[in-house]
Amino acid sequence: MATAAELKKKIKVVMFDQYGTVVDMQKGLVEIATPFLKEKGWDGNPNSFVTWWRRTHFENSMIDALLHKEHTPYRTIGERAVAYTLERAGVQHTEDEVKYLVGCIEKLKPFPDVPDALAKLQTKYRIVVLSNGDQDMLETAKKYHGVPFNNVISVAEASSFKPHVDTYTKAAQIEGVQLDEVLFVANHAFDCLGAKAAGMHSAFIDRRKRPFGGTPHQPDLWVDDMKSLADLMVD
Repeated sequence: MATAAELKKKIKVVMFDQYGTVVDMQKGLVEIATPFLKEKGWDGNPNSFVTWWRRTHFENSMIDALLHKEHTPYRTIGERAVAYTLERAGVQHTEDEVKYLVGCIEKLKPFPDVPDALAKLQTKYRIVVLSNGDQDMLETAKKYHGVPFNNVISVAEASSFKPHVDTYTKAAQIEGVQLDEVLFVANHAFDCLGAKAAGMHSAFIDRRKRPFGGTPHQPDLWVDDMKSLADLMVD
């Protein structure tokens, strides 16, 4: 593992996961799902519903990557996950309602500390998104999160979902840098793990105060929030 001082000498690109790292996915989707579910007469916990939705989406994404067939768009995976979750919850729904809920992902807002922290990082590095999202979804999201990234890359470029090694390798190629010149930043362990295994450095944003796990691919930096990362990498 490299220290912040060592990383500052070699990193050229700071690369971010978008959903859950740049934008607050859990909070944002709960705010959207709550009135929708209330109108449907569902009396369960909207936070649990969103957790089911996100876990189902993640599982389906990983299955898609492991099958090694034609890459399935994020939006399609999302619609399958929402439809399944609504069915599991016993909520009657239409195809248009499923599309509406998935479409709301494009409108999510960033965590409060993100804009200033990324602006600080951008004074020294290129800041880039590498997301499982589709390119059109990521383009639409720009006007809602408001972060002027130097580049936004979809894993569709590599025809697989993260944490497949090809996604990180392709992103580095697009940026014209070596893998070890990238610091990959995520709020969840699997993405940091994938990036580190591929040859990038990684930073774990531990907003949820959870253990990273016993993988040999530990993050180089472990911080509480994005501001802490920016302070370490710029000051």
